[in-house]
Amino acid sequence: MSTLWTRGVPAALAAVAVATSPSILAPPTDTDLSPTALALPAVSPTPQSLTRAGHDVAVTGRVLLVVDERTDAAARARLVKHLKGHGVDRVDIADPRHIPKASPGRLTVLLGPAERPDIAQALGGTSVPDRADGYAIKISGQGKAASTIVTLGGHDETGQFYAVQTLRQLFRHSGGKHWKIANVQVTDFPSMGLRGTIEGFYGQPWTHAERLDQMDFYGDIKANTYVYAPKDDPFHRSKWRDPYPTDKLNELGALVARASANHVRFTFAVSPGESICYSSPADRVALEAKLQALYDLGTRAFSVPLDDISYTKWNCDADLRTYGAPGRAAAAAAQVDLLNDLQRHFISTHPATQPLQMVPTEYGDLTDTAYKQKLRAALDPAVVVMWTGTDVVPPTITNAQADASSKLFGRKVFVWDNYPVNDYGNTSGRLLLAPYDKREAGLSDHISGIVANPMNQPSASKVAVFGAADFAWNDRAYQADTSWRHAMSYLAGGDTTAAKALQVFSDLEHLAPTFGAKPWQSQAPELAQRFSDFWRAWNGSGRDRLKAVRELRAYALHIERAPATIRDGAVQRGFLVDAAPWLDATALWGRALVKATDALDARLRGLKAKSDRLAAEARSLQAQARAVRIVPSRNTWGEVQPKVGDGVLDTFLARADALLTDWETG
Repeated sequence: MSTLWTRGVPAALAAVAVATSPSILAPPTDTDLSPTALALPAVSPTPQSLTRAGHDVAVTGRVLLVVDERTDAAARARLVKHLKGHGVDRVDIADPRHIPKASPGRLTVLLGPAERPDIAQALGGTSVPDRADGYAIKISGQGKAASTIVTLGGHDETGQFYAVQTLRQLFRHSGGKHWKIANVQVTDFPSMGLRGTIEGFYGQPWTHAERLDQMDFYGDIKANTYVYAPKDDPFHRSKWRDPYPTDKLNELGALVARASANHVRFTFAVSPGESICYSSPADRVALEAKLQALYDLGTRAFSVPLDDISYTKWNCDADLRTYGAPGRAAAAAAQVDLLNDLQRHFISTHPATQPLQMVPTEYGDLTDTAYKQKLRAALDPAVVVMWTGTDVVPPTITNAQADASSKLFGRKVFVWDNYPVNDYGNTSGRLLLAPYDKREAGLSDHISGIVANPMNQPSASKVAVFGAADFAWNDRAYQADTSWRHAMSYLAGGDTTAAKALQVFSDLEHLAPTFGAKPWQSQAPELAQRFSDFWRAWNGSGRDRLKAVRELRAYALHIERAPATIRDGAVQRGFLVDAAPWLDATALWGRALVKATDALDARLRGLKAKSDRLAAEARSLQAQARAVRIVPSRNTWGEVQPKVGDGVLDTFLARADALLTDWETG
């Protein structure tokens, strides 16, 4: 026994460790060596290192949890919740200095800082990264005759919390009320320091309840940043000088508290650019007062977005006298004065406050201008600059582009990624449910972080945000399609049938537009491939045609039934609300596709009258689908039709109908 162990850990816990040392354990009685039993669990975000360490260990009805005053309170509360949700009837709490007598066969969990002696010893060779938010997990011992120790050690309090979030994904149901924990070793840390979302869209802002739900979601996916910047909150933008009303301030206070409980950095943004007089002392006092009110609520991160404003005019004559004629260089000089003043006289004088963030007026290109030159030369190096990529909605973000942007702004940029936001014309009628994709592996070396700008529909946004958080955590291991499927499972609460239905539905909402004519992700790739296979088989024999029709019909049934399966399963209620018009339309489009395939099948078998009737029913169902409207709309689209597989599904149905109409001459 090591000197460190005997000096730092009570004898009772040391006895547990000796009893469970793998080198002296008898062969385990649970000898299931099947590939399924030994498969690695799916954990999101993808850990930096996760390896199989042995057979899964049983969760016992009574668990000993060892914590002390340095254990993160949120991590402890979440851990107890997860234990009780996975077969534990009683959790006994103990201090590492006063451990009760070891109880063979009982699960023991150690949670706290990595340097705590009992945790350091139990982790052994499983190192905790010396990086913010890092953590390690190790499971020691197994079998009915010995206790099992599950050790969760964090580099900091957030690391402890993230260790618990990973443990949550290691539970495996083993029948009835019985659960096991996948026996793995984990060493993990985020590749990017800033990960999360910016509520920065136009249209109806999220409700207070929706934002609270988002904070819990970010905790689950290890996202640590939420920027409050809804364009249509008047107190954020048009009425930025006015203090928030008491009821709204109370809501923001509750939101800050919920964010903190999930280790999310609530970042308050105020956007004064439409009306500010940069040289006005009164306006600077008003701006600082706005930030102070949120600081008093517990906010420690602030942003001043200066996007979507004009820099060809001043808002006051004083700025003309101070900075000269309006233009790029003058606008940058005015903004630099304001931002440097805030960073040096507000941010730096308020304890525990993060560096000020800003969004430049020129936020979405790689062109060097007088505006960028002034920011690069004069903006305080501590100020964080946000950048949206090579366009407002970039089809890709590469390492070379990120390096170019860093040179333009004189620092690593913080990416404001405008996906899956759907507040612009090309997104009218769309849910954007494609994977988070086409951001280059290795970006973590070139930027300070990524926040995704979500849709007005918060729960539907979770598909892409899940992927964005996964990418930001471990960009080099990120697999877009795999992460997308994991997001579906998360939304479905682990209901595999509902998760598959979500995949079918989301394939029909896959198109990702840009501001131009060409989307950066295609519509319905799975369905498009099936249609392509169908038409290829249609050029074959009559038997090939019949087989192709019946195979396509089977998938059409999945489309038709997906909405009901999603609604009847364990899918999060918020998603059902967000997606309701699209689900309604999908059921109709799916039925139309089923009828169309039945019509083709009937015609192949020489049943013309039946085929004509089915084709007419397919047309009627399409008309009903086109009549569905998104009412009320959270977006600025007005009353529009929900788009479902457009350009793929409707195109196939039109071609099939034309084929049936021209059958006699074809």
